[in-house]
Amino acid sequence: MTASTTRCTTAARTLRTSRTAAVAAIAVAGSMLLTACGDQTEAGKAKDSGAVSQGSKAPLFAKLPEKYQKSGVVKVGTDAAYAPMESMDGNKIVGIDPEIGEALGKKLGVTFQFENGKFDGLVGSLYSGRVDLVMSGMTDNKDRQQGLDEGKKTGKGVDFVDYFQSGTAILVKKGNPKGIKTLDDLCGKKVAVQLGTTYADAAKAQSAKCEKDGKAKIAIETPDTDAEAQVRVKSGGADADLNDYPVAVHVAKTADAGKAFEVAGEPVDAGPFGIAVDKGNTQLRDAVKEAMDAIIADGTYQKILDKWGASQSAIDKAVINGGK
Repeated sequence: MTASTTRCTTAARTLRTSRTAAVAAIAVAGSMLLTACGDQTEAGKAKDSGAVSQGSKAPLFAKLPEKYQKSGVVKVGTDAAYAPMESMDGNKIVGIDPEIGEALGKKLGVTFQFENGKFDGLVGSLYSGRVDLVMSGMTDNKDRQQGLDEGKKTGKGVDFVDYFQSGTAILVKKGNPKGIKTLDDLCGKKVAVQLGTTYADAAKAQSAKCEKDGKAKIAIETPDTDAEAQVRVKSGGADADLNDYPVAVHVAKTADAGKAFEVAGEPVDAGPFGIAVDKGNTQLRDAVKEAMDAIIADGTYQKILDKWGASQSAIDKAVINGGK
Protein backbone atom coordinates (compact mmCIF):
# COMPACT_ATOMS: atom_id res chain seq x y z
CA MET A 1 0.00 0.00 0.00
CA THR A 2 1.21 3.49 -0.57
CA ALA A 3 -0.60 6.27 1.23
CA SER A 4 0.34 7.08 4.83
CA THR A 5 -0.64 4.83 7.69
CA THR A 6 -1.74 1.25 7.48
CA ARG A 7 -2.45 -1.90 5.73
CA CYS A 8 -1.64 -3.56 9.04
CA THR A 9 -1.65 -0.30 10.93
CA THR A 10 0.61 0.08 13.92
CA ALA A 11 -2.56 -0.04 15.98
CA ALA A 12 -3.44 -3.44 15.07
CA ARG A 13 -3.52 -4.51 5.42
CA THR A 14 -1.34 -2.97 2.67
CA LEU A 15 -3.08 -8.44 -0.38
CA ARG A 16 -4.68 -14.20 -3.33
CA THR A 17 -6.03 -16.47 -6.89
CA SER A 18 -8.70 -14.11 -8.17
CA ARG A 19 -10.07 -11.40 -5.91
CA THR A 20 -13.49 -12.94 -6.19
CA ALA A 21 -12.11 -16.34 -5.36
CA ALA A 22 -10.34 -14.76 -2.41
CA VAL A 23 -13.69 -14.60 -0.63
CA ALA A 24 -13.21 -18.29 0.02
CA ALA A 25 -9.93 -17.48 1.69
CA ILE A 26 -11.77 -15.49 4.35
CA ALA A 27 -13.16 -18.71 5.75
CA VAL A 28 -9.73 -20.11 6.38
CA ALA A 29 -8.04 -16.88 7.48
CA GLY A 30 -7.12 -16.59 11.13
CA SER A 31 -4.64 -18.55 13.08
CA MET A 32 -4.03 -21.38 10.62
CA LEU A 33 -0.30 -22.10 10.34
CA LEU A 34 0.98 -22.90 6.89
CA THR A 35 4.36 -23.07 5.21
CA ALA A 36 5.16 -21.53 1.90
CA CYS A 37 7.79 -24.09 1.00
CA GLY A 38 6.75 -27.40 2.51
CA ASP A 39 3.76 -29.30 3.84
CA GLN A 40 2.75 -29.60 7.49
CA THR A 41 2.68 -33.40 7.64
CA GLU A 42 5.13 -35.44 9.68
CA ALA A 43 6.94 -36.19 6.44
CA GLY A 44 7.14 -32.49 5.74
CA LYS A 45 8.57 -31.87 9.21
CA ALA A 46 11.12 -34.59 8.67
CA LYS A 47 12.20 -33.01 5.41
CA ASP A 48 12.48 -29.62 7.11
CA SER A 49 14.62 -31.13 9.86
CA GLY A 50 16.93 -32.54 7.23
CA ALA A 51 17.15 -29.14 5.58
CA VAL A 52 17.98 -27.51 8.91
CA SER A 53 20.81 -29.98 9.47
CA GLN A 54 22.29 -28.67 6.23
CA GLY A 55 21.59 -25.04 7.17
CA SER A 56 25.16 -24.22 8.05
CA LYS A 57 26.09 -24.87 4.42
CA ALA A 58 23.83 -22.02 3.23
CA PRO A 59 25.83 -18.94 2.20
CA LEU A 60 24.29 -16.57 4.77
CA PHE A 61 23.51 -18.97 7.61
CA ALA A 62 26.12 -17.38 9.89
CA LYS A 63 24.42 -13.99 9.53
CA LEU A 64 21.33 -15.17 11.41
CA PRO A 65 20.78 -14.80 15.15
CA GLU A 66 21.55 -18.04 17.00
CA LYS A 67 17.85 -18.52 17.79
CA TYR A 68 17.03 -19.15 14.13
CA GLN A 69 20.15 -21.20 13.50
CA LYS A 70 18.95 -23.58 16.19
CA SER A 71 15.26 -23.68 15.28
CA GLY A 72 15.76 -23.65 11.52
CA VAL A 73 12.54 -21.63 11.21
CA VAL A 74 11.62 -17.97 10.72
CA LYS A 75 7.90 -17.37 11.33
CA VAL A 76 6.25 -14.97 8.89
CA GLY A 77 2.86 -13.28 9.31
CA THR A 78 0.75 -12.65 6.21
CA ASP A 79 -2.83 -12.03 5.10
CA ALA A 80 -3.32 -14.60 2.34
CA ALA A 81 -6.14 -12.87 0.48
CA TYR A 82 -4.18 -10.53 -1.75
CA ALA A 83 -3.15 -12.09 -5.06
CA PRO A 84 -0.64 -12.01 -6.57
CA MET A 85 1.24 -11.14 -3.37
CA GLU A 86 -0.27 -14.02 -1.39
CA SER A 87 -3.39 -16.16 -1.63
CA MET A 88 -4.74 -19.56 -0.71
CA ASP A 89 -4.46 -22.49 -3.11
CA GLY A 90 -6.28 -25.22 -1.20
CA ASN A 91 -4.50 -25.32 2.14
CA LYS A 92 -1.29 -23.75 0.88
CA ILE A 93 -0.25 -20.09 0.75
CA VAL A 94 1.07 -19.18 -2.70
CA GLY A 95 2.22 -15.99 -4.41
CA ILE A 96 5.06 -13.52 -4.67
CA ASP A 97 5.74 -13.18 -0.95
CA PRO A 98 5.83 -16.93 -0.17
CA GLU A 99 8.14 -17.56 -3.12
CA ILE A 100 10.45 -14.72 -2.13
CA GLY A 101 10.37 -16.09 1.42
CA GLU A 102 11.36 -19.52 0.16
CA ALA A 103 14.24 -18.02 -1.83
CA LEU A 104 15.43 -16.00 1.18
CA GLY A 105 15.25 -19.15 3.31
CA LYS A 106 17.55 -20.99 0.93
CA LYS A 107 20.16 -18.24 1.19
CA LEU A 108 19.87 -18.21 4.99
CA GLY A 109 19.58 -21.98 5.51
CA VAL A 110 16.20 -21.87 7.28
CA THR A 111 12.51 -22.32 6.45
CA PHE A 112 10.30 -19.24 6.18
CA GLN A 113 7.08 -20.54 7.74
CA PHE A 114 4.04 -18.45 6.81
CA GLU A 115 1.14 -17.92 9.23
CA ASN A 116 -2.15 -16.60 7.85
CA GLY A 117 -4.02 -13.87 9.73
CA LYS A 118 -5.92 -10.61 9.33
CA PHE A 119 -3.85 -7.77 7.95
CA ASP A 120 -4.72 -5.29 10.69
CA GLY A 121 -3.34 -7.68 13.33
CA LEU A 122 -0.01 -8.56 11.72
CA VAL A 123 2.12 -5.85 13.32
CA GLY A 124 0.63 -6.75 16.69
CA SER A 125 1.75 -10.35 16.12
CA LEU A 126 5.23 -9.01 15.43
CA TYR A 127 5.21 -6.97 18.64
CA SER A 128 4.09 -9.98 20.68
CA GLY A 129 6.72 -12.27 19.20
CA ARG A 130 4.19 -14.62 17.62
CA VAL A 131 5.89 -14.00 14.27
CA ASP A 132 9.41 -12.87 13.42
CA LEU A 133 8.62 -11.06 10.17
CA VAL A 134 5.63 -9.70 8.28
CA MET A 135 5.48 -10.22 4.50
CA SER A 136 2.08 -9.15 3.25
CA GLY A 137 2.34 -6.48 0.57
CA MET A 138 2.83 -3.96 3.37
CA THR A 139 3.77 -0.42 2.47
CA ASP A 140 6.83 0.96 4.21
CA ASN A 141 6.13 4.47 5.49
CA LYS A 142 7.32 6.71 8.31
CA ASP A 143 4.19 6.23 10.41
CA ARG A 144 4.65 2.49 10.53
CA GLN A 145 8.35 2.88 11.20
CA GLN A 146 7.53 5.15 14.16
CA GLY A 147 4.49 3.29 15.46
CA LEU A 148 2.01 6.04 14.61
CA ASP A 149 -1.62 5.78 13.59
CA GLU A 150 -3.27 9.03 12.51
CA GLY A 151 -0.55 10.89 14.39
CA LYS A 152 -1.00 8.96 17.63
CA LYS A 153 1.62 6.66 19.11
CA THR A 154 0.22 3.12 19.14
CA GLY A 155 3.37 1.00 19.22
CA LYS A 156 7.13 1.06 19.11
CA GLY A 157 7.17 0.85 15.31
CA VAL A 158 8.96 -1.56 13.01
CA ASP A 159 11.89 -1.62 10.63
CA PHE A 160 11.39 -2.53 6.98
CA VAL A 161 13.50 -4.30 4.40
CA ASP A 162 12.10 -2.86 1.16
CA TYR A 163 11.76 -5.37 -1.69
CA PHE A 164 8.98 -4.24 -4.06
CA GLN A 165 7.64 -1.01 -5.61
CA SER A 166 3.95 -0.27 -6.06
CA GLY A 167 1.46 2.55 -6.55
CA THR A 168 -2.21 3.26 -5.85
CA ALA A 169 -4.71 2.00 -8.43
CA ILE A 170 -8.47 2.44 -8.74
CA LEU A 171 -10.38 -0.79 -9.35
CA VAL A 172 -13.87 -0.32 -10.85
CA LYS A 173 -16.61 -2.46 -12.32
CA LYS A 174 -16.02 -3.63 -15.91
CA GLY A 175 -16.99 -0.90 -18.32
CA ASN A 176 -16.30 1.79 -15.71
CA PRO A 177 -19.97 2.88 -15.54
CA LYS A 178 -19.19 5.97 -13.44
CA GLY A 179 -16.39 7.16 -15.73
CA ILE A 180 -13.77 7.25 -12.96
CA LYS A 181 -10.23 8.08 -14.10
CA THR A 182 -8.55 9.89 -11.20
CA LEU A 183 -8.82 10.20 -7.44
CA ASP A 184 -10.67 13.49 -7.92
CA ASP A 185 -13.38 11.58 -9.77
CA LEU A 186 -14.17 9.75 -6.52
CA CYS A 187 -15.75 12.86 -5.01
CA GLY A 188 -19.40 12.10 -4.25
CA LYS A 189 -18.85 8.40 -4.99
CA LYS A 190 -18.89 5.28 -2.81
CA VAL A 191 -15.51 3.64 -2.19
CA ALA A 192 -14.90 0.28 -0.51
CA VAL A 193 -11.35 -0.21 0.78
CA GLN A 194 -9.83 -2.73 3.17
CA LEU A 195 -9.68 -1.75 6.82
CA GLY A 196 -6.27 -0.80 8.18
CA THR A 197 -4.64 -0.18 4.82
CA THR A 198 -2.84 2.86 3.56
CA TYR A 199 -5.57 3.03 0.93
CA ALA A 200 -8.20 3.56 3.61
CA ASP A 201 -6.11 6.55 4.66
CA ALA A 202 -5.80 7.65 1.03
CA ALA A 203 -9.58 7.56 0.65
CA LYS A 204 -10.01 9.69 3.78
CA ALA A 205 -7.42 12.19 2.55
CA GLN A 206 -9.07 12.39 -0.86
CA SER A 207 -12.48 12.88 0.73
CA ALA A 208 -11.12 15.82 2.73
CA LYS A 209 -9.68 17.27 -0.49
CA CYS A 210 -13.05 16.89 -2.19
CA GLU A 211 -14.73 18.92 0.56
CA LYS A 212 -11.98 21.53 0.48
CA ASP A 213 -12.56 21.89 -3.25
CA GLY A 214 -16.26 22.40 -2.69
CA LYS A 215 -17.24 18.93 -3.88
CA ALA A 216 -19.17 16.15 -2.19
CA LYS A 217 -17.18 13.94 0.16
CA ILE A 218 -16.53 10.26 -0.49
CA ALA A 219 -18.73 7.65 1.17
CA ILE A 220 -16.10 5.23 2.50
CA GLU A 221 -16.70 1.64 3.54
CA THR A 222 -13.90 -0.33 5.24
CA PRO A 223 -14.56 -4.10 5.18
CA ASP A 224 -12.08 -6.45 6.85
CA THR A 225 -10.71 -7.83 3.58
CA ASP A 226 -10.06 -6.58 0.09
CA ALA A 227 -12.10 -9.51 -1.24
CA GLU A 228 -15.15 -8.02 0.49
CA ALA A 229 -14.37 -4.62 -1.01
CA GLN A 230 -14.28 -6.23 -4.46
CA VAL A 231 -17.65 -7.88 -3.85
CA ARG A 232 -19.10 -4.45 -3.03
CA VAL A 233 -17.79 -3.00 -6.29
CA LYS A 234 -18.92 -5.99 -8.36
CA SER A 235 -22.43 -5.85 -6.91
CA GLY A 236 -22.72 -2.10 -7.47
CA GLY A 237 -22.76 -1.35 -3.75
CA ALA A 238 -19.56 0.67 -4.18
CA ASP A 239 -18.18 2.53 -7.17
CA ALA A 240 -14.49 1.77 -6.66
CA ASP A 241 -11.86 0.00 -4.59
CA LEU A 242 -8.40 1.48 -3.98
CA ASN A 243 -5.61 -1.05 -4.21
CA ASP A 244 -1.98 -1.77 -5.06
CA TYR A 245 -1.42 -1.49 -8.80
CA PRO A 246 -0.12 -5.05 -9.43
CA VAL A 247 -2.92 -6.46 -7.30
CA ALA A 248 -5.58 -4.43 -9.12
CA VAL A 249 -4.17 -5.54 -12.49
CA HIS A 250 -4.22 -9.18 -11.37
CA VAL A 251 -7.82 -8.90 -10.17
CA ALA A 252 -8.93 -7.23 -13.40
CA LYS A 253 -7.32 -10.00 -15.47
CA THR A 254 -8.48 -12.99 -13.44
CA ALA A 255 -11.81 -12.28 -11.70
CA ASP A 256 -14.61 -13.87 -13.72
CA ALA A 257 -12.12 -14.45 -16.55
CA GLY A 258 -11.54 -10.71 -16.82
CA LYS A 259 -15.23 -9.81 -17.07
CA ALA A 260 -15.77 -8.33 -13.60
CA PHE A 261 -13.36 -5.40 -13.15
CA GLU A 262 -10.99 -2.99 -14.81
CA VAL A 263 -8.26 -0.63 -13.62
CA ALA A 264 -9.24 3.03 -14.06
CA GLY A 265 -6.60 5.58 -14.98
CA GLU A 266 -2.91 5.40 -14.10
CA PRO A 267 -1.26 4.41 -10.78
CA VAL A 268 -0.26 7.23 -8.43
CA ASP A 269 1.75 7.66 -5.21
CA ALA A 270 4.41 5.01 -5.87
CA GLY A 271 6.06 3.63 -2.75
CA PRO A 272 7.89 0.54 -1.47
CA PHE A 273 6.59 -2.64 0.11
CA GLY A 274 8.72 -3.80 3.01
CA ILE A 275 9.33 -6.90 5.08
CA ALA A 276 8.53 -5.74 8.62
CA VAL A 277 10.93 -6.66 11.43
CA ASP A 278 10.86 -5.84 15.12
CA LYS A 279 13.10 -2.85 15.81
CA GLY A 280 14.99 -4.85 18.41
CA ASN A 281 15.82 -7.64 15.95
CA THR A 282 18.40 -5.80 13.88
CA GLN A 283 20.55 -8.88 13.22
CA LEU A 284 17.62 -10.66 11.58
CA ARG A 285 16.75 -7.49 9.66
CA ASP A 286 20.27 -7.14 8.30
CA ALA A 287 20.45 -10.86 7.42
CA VAL A 288 17.18 -10.60 5.48
CA LYS A 289 18.45 -7.53 3.63
CA GLU A 290 21.64 -9.35 2.64
CA ALA A 291 19.64 -12.37 1.51
CA MET A 292 17.32 -10.12 -0.52
CA ASP A 293 20.28 -8.53 -2.26
CA ALA A 294 21.60 -12.02 -2.99
CA ILE A 295 18.42 -13.21 -4.71
CA ILE A 296 18.25 -9.97 -6.68
CA ALA A 297 21.83 -10.48 -7.83
CA ASP A 298 21.40 -14.12 -8.88
CA GLY A 299 18.17 -13.50 -10.82
CA THR A 300 15.84 -15.50 -8.57
CA TYR A 301 13.92 -12.39 -7.52
CA GLN A 302 13.23 -11.28 -11.09
CA LYS A 303 12.06 -14.77 -12.10
CA ILE A 304 9.52 -14.75 -9.27
CA LEU A 305 8.12 -11.36 -10.25
CA ASP A 306 8.02 -12.36 -13.93
CA LYS A 307 6.11 -15.53 -13.06
CA TRP A 308 3.41 -13.54 -11.25
CA GLY A 309 3.18 -10.69 -13.78
CA ALA A 310 4.72 -8.09 -11.48
CA SER A 311 8.02 -7.39 -13.21
CA GLN A 312 7.23 -3.66 -13.30
CA SER A 313 7.51 -3.60 -9.50
CA ALA A 314 11.10 -4.88 -9.31
CA ILE A 315 13.78 -2.97 -7.38
CA ASP A 316 17.54 -2.95 -7.93
CA LYS A 317 18.59 -3.46 -4.33
CA ALA A 318 17.05 -3.89 -0.90
CA VAL A 319 16.78 -0.80 1.29
CA ILE A 320 16.12 -0.48 5.02
CA ASN A 321 13.33 1.97 5.94
CA GLY A 322 13.21 3.65 2.53
CA GLY A 323 9.54 4.61 2.82
CA LYS A 324 8.40 8.21 3.29
